[in-house]
This record gives sequence, C-alpha cells and structure tokens, in this order.
Amino acid sequence: MQWACRAHGAPSAARLRAFARAAARGAAEVTLRVVGAAEARRLNRDYRRRDYATNVLSFGYGRSAGRGGMRLRGDVVLCHPVVVREARARRKSTEAHYAHLVVHAMLHLRGYDHQRAQHRHRMERAEVLALRRLGFANPYFEDAAQPR
Repeated sequence: MQWACRAHGAPSAARLRAFARAAARGAAEVTLRVVGAAEARRLNRDYRRRDYATNVLSFGYGRSAGRGGMRLRGDVVLCHPVVVREARARRKSTEAHYAHLVVHAMLHLRGYDHQRAQHRHRMERAEVLALRRLGFANPYFEDAAQPR
C-alpha cells in the first residue's frame, strides 16, 4: 500500500487490501498506490496516450511462482481526487466507489477485459459478485439509476 497524496476520506489501507483480496481469488502480490491528479495524468498519458487524470490504472506483470503456487502480480493506481469527484457525481460513498475500482482493477490483473460486450458482461458479473461479498450494492444498477 502506497499513499502518494493526501487522501482525506479514502478507505484505510486495511479496507483497500480487503477490496483487492475479494477479487484476487488466490495469492497476489499487488501494490495499491493512491495518487493525486498530476501523477494519474502523467501515467495515463505515458501508458495509455490519454492526457487526463483517470480514476484507476492497472499494470499486470503476470503470475510468478511463490509459496503455495502461482501468485498474481501487478500494480493498481487510484487517483483520489477523481475517485472522490466521481463518487459525489454518482451520489455514492467514496468507500463504495473505491471498492468498485479496486475490484475492477484486480479483475483486469486476472485477465478480464471489457472491450467486447460478451467480455464486459462477464467482467461486470464478477465485479457485482465480489462487491456483494464485501457488502456493497451493484454499481451498475446504481449508475443506471443516476440522471444523465
């Protein structure tokens, strides 16, 4: 767990790790890093060629052998100001939005994607199940209920 900015109102490191474990499905060696807008924008620009601060980025390094079998490896970068702004806009708690984004990123590390409809539905189902285990509502139902 790395804190690279002041993240007032963010879930604790222990909660963020619990969100990650809910989606990891096995051993994992993943760094969760909470950053400000400048770092998120730089990473998004350098790695995705998109010049804006995004809510979450995931960087997968595959799997490596470890005690007890194969271990998922990667980094998840969460942009605190964007997460807070999006949570407010969606009228949901910051914690619920962090949970969704951490679960979403962990699923990317596991190989899920949402580029095609079939894959997107599979990923959304996995997100909803992991979030339900954590005690959070279906984020897609909540998002659909919000005014556009």
